[in-house]
Amino acid sequence: MQKALRKEKPAAAQQHHAADLRTALDWLRSQGDLIETDKTVDPDLEITGLQKHLDGGCPVLFNNVKGKPHHRVVTNLFGDMKVINKMFGWKDDAERVKKLAYALSHPLKPVEIPQQDAPCQEHVIKSPKDVSEHVVAIRHTTYEPELTVGSAIRCVTGPEFDGGSDLGYNRMNFRWGNVGTFQISPGSHMWQVVNKYYKSKEPVPITMCFGVPPACTLLAGAGFDYAVLPMGCDEIGIAGAVQGAPTRLVKARTVNAMALADSELVLEGYVNPRDRRFETKESEDAGVQGRFHFHPEWAGYMGKAYKAPTFHVTAVTMRNPKTKPIFFALGVHTLDDHNIDTTVREAAIYELCERLQPGIVQNVVIPYCMTDWGGCIIQVKKRHQIDEGWQRNFMAAALSCSQGMRLAIAVSEDVDPYSMDDIMWCLTTRVNPRADILNPIPGGRGQTFMPAERMTAGEKQWTASNTNFEGGMGIDATVPFGYESDFLRPVYPVDRVKPEDFFSKKDIENARSRMVGWVHSLARSGR
Repeated sequence: MQKALRKEKPAAAQQHHAADLRTALDWLRSQGDLIETDKTVDPDLEITGLQKHLDGGCPVLFNNVKGKPHHRVVTNLFGDMKVINKMFGWKDDAERVKKLAYALSHPLKPVEIPQQDAPCQEHVIKSPKDVSEHVVAIRHTTYEPELTVGSAIRCVTGPEFDGGSDLGYNRMNFRWGNVGTFQISPGSHMWQVVNKYYKSKEPVPITMCFGVPPACTLLAGAGFDYAVLPMGCDEIGIAGAVQGAPTRLVKARTVNAMALADSELVLEGYVNPRDRRFETKESEDAGVQGRFHFHPEWAGYMGKAYKAPTFHVTAVTMRNPKTKPIFFALGVHTLDDHNIDTTVREAAIYELCERLQPGIVQNVVIPYCMTDWGGCIIQVKKRHQIDEGWQRNFMAAALSCSQGMRLAIAVSEDVDPYSMDDIMWCLTTRVNPRADILNPIPGGRGQTFMPAERMTAGEKQWTASNTNFEGGMGIDATVPFGYESDFLRPVYPVDRVKPEDFFSKKDIENARSRMVGWVHSLARSGR
């Protein structure tokens, strides 16, 4: 089949400083982009409480963790997207989207290394009795009755994933020693895998990797992008393309699965989709799913406890315990979490639009307030009359291809897609409520992460099988082709004057310290 020509080129330089988490943290420290403390931090509420205080700030490393003398914890690793752009050599956010879109179809095949050379297998514990002794579980809020493990990244390769590789997140709660609940989002890659094996007597062998190379963390956040990243794709290979070098894999010691060799710690085992247990004792005692609080969700609301498949751990492997393996304790509904979940997603939606009709889409942005998988902003440039309408096709495709997406907004090239003030201005001044608000897929499949969808179950248990979705909403806030002069924005001559020629540095800082909100975007563009 003939391959389409693409103008974008992948990052040429190998990002040695992002090869593994430790190297990345050393590089961040050298750049002045890491803060760390030797004071003891409690995984119960303190880690996420501090992270929320510093939400959107630089990475934070805790060198001493209460009750875990052989562990360290990092948070906010992806909290500041400027740091991430610098880490992977992207000059700005717009270039990041295009470079990642290129990487999605140009993976670097991972390489397998011998077990004796794998950092994650320097220390091996087979048949562990209590997994909680070896991992760092956290509690986000006082609403949660129990601590949980949500920062491990699953690694599924080979025939289980149709010959490709999959990375992703699954929250776990080890209430039975070496057996824990393994929550799987309906419709996700892991959901597709377990559906293949649900009626089989064989469980699904996987590894759960902690403290992985940053590029693998990015790919693990790619969810519900399956028109571009279908089962059988090579997400580990894409991570290699992002970091500029192949990702290293190693065979697990106790199951027929592969692990990310440069991880800090790995849980080996298998998922049993038929052995389903309640995530919390509270929900188990009540015998009810989807009603009791447990673990915040990306949508910005408290999550609920469900019956979930189970993960049976056969071994724990790790780096030398004396070096204190590092856990990335990911707080949900933080910019850290949001940037992980949207970075590849923006690129996937961009790629989807580009495949539908090349050259029109300019950028895709998912702002924090659109909550990860809840929506997107698609920027387009209409080159001639026949391009009119493609922005609606793009929105309909994004709403259809991403389970539960609730809002897609299309804007023109004169808009700053990173400014929600600019977006609101477009909605106010460019949208015809009768013609420009679309609801293309009523009754489609949604997600129970959204309270509005959970409530449609009524008195039934709030599970995916009992909820309804009224479809996402598309809003066309673009300028109609041929009417550009009627929607001409004023452009003030910011390029002709320099404040430094008229005012002192102190005066400029004084004035700019008072600038808040939309004026920053308008001042940059002169509009």
